[in-house]
Amino acid sequence: MQCSWKAILLLALASIAIQYTAIRTFTAKSFHSCPIPNPVNCSLSQDTDVADRLCDENPTFPYNLSRKTHVLILATTRSGSSFVGQLFNQHFDVFYLFEPLYHVQYTLIPKLTQSKSTTDRRVMLGASRDLLRSLYDCDLYFLENYIKPQPVNHTTDRLFRRGASKALCSPPVCESLGAVDLHLEEGDCVKKCGTLNLTLATESCREHGHVAIKTVRVPEVNDLRALVEDPRLNLKVIQLVRDPRGILASRSETFRDTYRLWRIWDGTGRKPYNLDVTQLTTVCEDFWNSVSTGLNRPPWLKGKYMLVRYEDLARNPMKKTEEIYDFLGIPMDSNVERWIQNNTRGDRSSSKHKYGTVRNSAATAEKWRFRLSYEIVAFTQHACQQVLAQLGYKTAGSEEELKNLSISLVEERDFLPFS
Repeated sequence: MQCSWKAILLLALASIAIQYTAIRTFTAKSFHSCPIPNPVNCSLSQDTDVADRLCDENPTFPYNLSRKTHVLILATTRSGSSFVGQLFNQHFDVFYLFEPLYHVQYTLIPKLTQSKSTTDRRVMLGASRDLLRSLYDCDLYFLENYIKPQPVNHTTDRLFRRGASKALCSPPVCESLGAVDLHLEEGDCVKKCGTLNLTLATESCREHGHVAIKTVRVPEVNDLRALVEDPRLNLKVIQLVRDPRGILASRSETFRDTYRLWRIWDGTGRKPYNLDVTQLTTVCEDFWNSVSTGLNRPPWLKGKYMLVRYEDLARNPMKKTEEIYDFLGIPMDSNVERWIQNNTRGDRSSSKHKYGTVRNSAATAEKWRFRLSYEIVAFTQHACQQVLAQLGYKTAGSEEELKNLSISLVEERDFLPFS
């Protein structure tokens, strides 16, 4: 049977109409925050900010109805991020995760700890955002895509530094603890708790009022914009920065092989010709780009961004922690206060573990001044002069000035949260 050209045209038009209707239906359900205003639900006569709120009836987008606060500690390696993480880990109502993006990095970019490839970075950041979104939604099963070997029956013994998360080493996640085990050391958690049950961890996450995650694997706050603007989340970013000279000194001591050439320069006074300067300059560039965004106060960061200098926190840990919790809108917990009192006046022996958090915090912030030669300090000051000035770090004009602790190299600055 032959069809006339009119019949074919009608069929084509009908097909287009059906597809258009389907697309309209899909997009309406996916992106409209509430149904079209009518007398039953959202009236156009309501307040002007009604578009920014979820309608009470028939929501079609999964907004953050619980109003959990989702906290991201945005930092770089050896900047004091483990210390800041503990300020949340100790809070009874915060579910804290330590570096979950480790698994993304070492699954997608194996054997590459500091990838410089633009493609690698783009892939890494996309996967990282997806994982963070899932973890803030307490979907810990999503981690199974990156943990190797893959968990069996949602259990694993390979979660990176599980013991750094109090919630993962406490009931109901860890049922085998007695009364004397309430304050486990990180290394004892896996021994006493056994394999991690991700189902129990998910349930624990949902029982907590807030979720906090620490990462050193996201370079800039710009990389988090999609999450900050996601209406399903209530994400607030704490960007932690530290004097690049202090970061370099700490990394040289902690990662002795990776920073071997810096150590050779420090010990011999001769700069190696093949020194990887990007180990320093990448930190300064990421700080500059990220902090510039935060201090420029774009609308999408309003109420979502706070800049914290490690040195300010080290000198006045209680005061600064109170400011952080005020910004987040979370009541400060007595457990956090107690932890600060017990962990910021450590003696010499208490800071031997390279990832430990017990410190004489004020002294630790200044220790780099005696670890680095003046030649390396002068080189760092020249390479990072922009970000040093931006963050209020003073340069040392001589070795005498560098070693004289009565001369402060940190300006008094009040970086107020963007609210």
